[in-house]
Amino acid sequence: MAKLDICFGDNMHYLPELASGSVDLIYIDPPFNTGRTQERTQIKTIASEEGDRVGYQGRRYKTIRLGTLGYADVFDDYIGFLEPRLVEAHRILSETGSIMFHIDYREAHYCKILLDYIFGRDSFMNEIIWAYDYGARSKKRWSSKHDSIFWYAKNPKKYIYHYDEIDRIPYMAPSLVGKEKAAKGKTPTDVWWQTIVSPNSREKTGYATQKPLKIMRRLIKVHSNQDSVVMDFFAGSGSFGKAALELERDCILIDKNPAAIEVMKKRFVGEKIIMHEKENKK
Repeated sequence: MAKLDICFGDNMHYLPELASGSVDLIYIDPPFNTGRTQERTQIKTIASEEGDRVGYQGRRYKTIRLGTLGYADVFDDYIGFLEPRLVEAHRILSETGSIMFHIDYREAHYCKILLDYIFGRDSFMNEIIWAYDYGARSKKRWSSKHDSIFWYAKNPKKYIYHYDEIDRIPYMAPSLVGKEKAAKGKTPTDVWWQTIVSPNSREKTGYATQKPLKIMRRLIKVHSNQDSVVMDFFAGSGSFGKAALELERDCILIDKNPAAIEVMKKRFVGEKIIMHEKENKK
């Protein structure tokens, strides 16, 4: 049975203590430096004739607010914040390991330069585009509906990559490839079309920046081995850890947000968890 270490505290209190070359896959989804507080409000609805919502066949429902989960996403020196953490990530990675750095358009270009500096330009393997189609539309510019995942291999000549573990997707024009190929499906490119976690999804935790399990599973299956240790040191709702346990990989999750730790404790009830806690020093 795979084990999960959940570490509560600043990741720079834990990363220096990990052994060099001890992790095969690091995925991080750091705060995007949006300049605002990221929040998601959890609600439930109950049937009520005086309700504020109207559902199927005109039935009315009352909205009950359960609470709000979030964090402040504002940095004076975002690159200065990331650099020591990425230096530690490079040290911790095994010689065949990889890091997946998830970011949006606001800081992606600056982060790419920093990653090139720390890991080396030759170690850059892909910019994976996660494209989704959900939410509001801008009337002043093209609506932003994608994130970037930068893949760097510690050794660009020898790294873990299981091509046969890639999940297949449907052909857009199956009639052009024949029945056999169409039935098998094709491997994805570096553009991944995947919806966000739906508000009505079973995997929804209410955490502000929760990422889909399907993307986490794909990364872990392809870029780690069965006996690998994998890690996310901006763990948030713990989706990466959830996928790791499903795929029987030992995993380390780190986050300093108390709300994230509470979400993970509930999410991993019944799993083999080891909790660690350090004081969040300034």
